[in-house]
Amino acid sequence: MAVGSVRILGTGQLLELQRKLRAAGHENIRSSMQRRIRRAAEPLRDELQDTIRSMPITSQGRKVGKRGGRSPTRRPLRASIAAAIRISVRTSGAPGARVWLDKGLLPRDLPMGVPAQINDKGFVRHPVFGNRSRWARQDGTVLWWDRVVRRHTPRMESEVARVLDDVRRRIE
Repeated sequence: MAVGSVRILGTGQLLELQRKLRAAGHENIRSSMQRRIRRAAEPLRDELQDTIRSMPITSQGRKVGKRGGRSPTRRPLRASIAAAIRISVRTSGAPGARVWLDKGLLPRDLPMGVPAQINDKGFVRHPVFGNRSRWARQDGTVLWWDRVVRRHTPRMESEVARVLDDVRRRIE
C-alpha cells in the first residue's frame, strides 16, 4: 500500500442507499450519514498525523570540519506532511471515505515522492541545500502509513457497516 490514499468502500450498499435517500428526499439522513462516515475516518487521519509528527528522522550529521547552516525550507518536513493528510467523503461515483495525502498542500520545494519514499524505503535521499553533487540521507520509519492504516481498517469497516445499517433501518 503506498502513501496517498486509503478508501473504505461499500460501494454497492452506499449507492443503493443514496438512491433510496434521494428518491425519498431524506436530506438530513443523507448529511448525517456523511458526517458519521467522516467521523469513522477521523481517528485514522489523526493517528497518521501524530505518527509522522513524532517520527524520529535522523541523519548522520555534519562531518568534522564541514560547513553547514539552517535549513532553507520554511516549514519542517514532518509538520508539512502531517498538515497535508486529508479526509474526503463521497456519496456518489466512487462512494466511501478516503484518507489521503494532498500533494497540493505540500511545500513546493518538497519533492513529490518524499512521503512515499519514507514509507517504502524508510529513508529520504536529497541534495544538500540543492547542490546535486552532494547528497544526504535521512532515516525515518519504514511503513509508517501502512501500519497505521492496517490497525484502523477493521474498525472503520465495521463503523461504516453500522452507519449503513442504521440508515437502512431509518428509510425502510
